[in-house]
Amino acid sequence: MVSTTLTDRAVVRMAGEDVRLFMQGLVTSDVSGALPVWAGLRSAQGKCLFDFVVWGTLEGGGDDLLLDCETSAADELIKRLSMYRLRRAITIARDEGLSVHWNVEADGVPDPRLAALGRRWIAPPSDLASGWLEHRLRLGVCEGRAELGDLLWLECNADELHGVSFAKGCFVGQENTARMNWRGKVNRRLFVVPIGIAPPARVRIAYPELGLAVAHLRIDEVPPEAILPQWIKSDA
Repeated sequence: MVSTTLTDRAVVRMAGEDVRLFMQGLVTSDVSGALPVWAGLRSAQGKCLFDFVVWGTLEGGGDDLLLDCETSAADELIKRLSMYRLRRAITIARDEGLSVHWNVEADGVPDPRLAALGRRWIAPPSDLASGWLEHRLRLGVCEGRAELGDLLWLECNADELHGVSFAKGCFVGQENTARMNWRGKVNRRLFVVPIGIAPPARVRIAYPELGLAVAHLRIDEVPPEAILPQWIKSDA
């Protein structure tokens, strides 16, 4: 059996009345059409709170949404979404029977951020996957609260990784995100660099076992040793 289950990911199920419409007004990506999409939930100031992959329901022909999110953040994400729910007839809870799966060449669909990340799907758990973290970092893709922190969404390379729609209408934190996009310049970005290369004050998190770190750098601070993937715009 191919080892595919990502233990650091959890599945949150959202079900009920107009659940897509509810999420459409909250998250950065357009969830009204084809799924999955990578999306973020921002603060009113446009800073990161959570990032996740939004999937459509897998069974029954219903309109549930499944959120492929960090296991460590799942409960807090549920709490935050429940605050916005108010009196809507929507349930938000972890689906313990499902897991997130990944493999470079297997079933599922291409990762909505970047096809080179491999294929992703949701199903009951199986054997544990290995190699995902290094594979993702070597492609320069950052995710999760430890790496993204409270940065502005476009500083997390969200535009380049298909994590924002500027045509869908309003979402939480939309004003600052749209303003940065209109100006056409992101002065700082997240980069993956070898450990010890970036200024310590700019390092978000280090992975000593891989010899890599995620750093929040100005464009003029990016060292030549940094991972500069082709998908990053030329102004980086």
